[in-house]
Amino acid sequence: MNDFFDLPRRKPEEKDRKFVEALARGLDVLRAFSQQGGVLGNQDLAKLTGLPKPTISRMTYTLSQLGYLSFNPQLEKYQLDAGVLALGYAYTSNLQVRRVAKPIMEALAGRVNVSVGLTIRERLSMLYVENCRGDDSQALRMEVGSALPLANSAAGRAYLVGLPEDERDMVMQEIKERVAKDRWKPLKKGIENAVAEFESQGFVTSFGDWDRAVNSVGVPLQLKDGRILALNCGGPTYLVSEELALNSLGPQLVHVARDIVATGV
Repeated sequence: MNDFFDLPRRKPEEKDRKFVEALARGLDVLRAFSQQGGVLGNQDLAKLTGLPKPTISRMTYTLSQLGYLSFNPQLEKYQLDAGVLALGYAYTSNLQVRRVAKPIMEALAGRVNVSVGLTIRERLSMLYVENCRGDDSQALRMEVGSALPLANSAAGRAYLVGLPEDERDMVMQEIKERVAKDRWKPLKKGIENAVAEFESQGFVTSFGDWDRAVNSVGVPLQLKDGRILALNCGGPTYLVSEELALNSLGPQLVHVARDIVATGV
């Protein structure tokens, strides 16, 4: 399992009486499916969430009754049901930047014949809320809802460089606490390099850092309401060389970000 997809939720202060612990636990159960995918039993969910199995049993029963999980009697396991899809669809359909950005992203994807994605942060991951591909069937296929690691993907690094320095330091501390010590040093170096790249060229890179077979570039996208999203563009290394990414894709992605921001979203 990817270390960046399963960060335990940050617990509130004990005096926070407004925090509903039972609701938080139920959401943790649903999040576990985004980490692992497919079907999960109560024992699997207990391992992923750290919650006692009796608690998990009550949560899965309740979520099934509400239409967020369905039970497979043959496997004796659960999977996400349509209620979750309805929530996700409601979110993405109401995300104005997605509607505005899509035609601009499609134009770039058509010109460069690779994938262009729009992502948003979720804990220590970046989730796709839109992805446009060129005509090449070999372009990187990332569906809406797919996750990328925050620390070493182009989208994640783009998000990080778009943060104020103090906020970026806080997120980096979260990453440091989550990964093994021997992994933190190269991750930290990659983020620091991304900051320098952004300052010098306006975009960041990830050349085989997230996936050895993928080269990509990214830029932050700051919305009018202050939220920061990230655009990325890339594909398999045999289609997207480092030279192509640096000299063509990166600069074009910068212009795409400017065109989206200029719409006033």
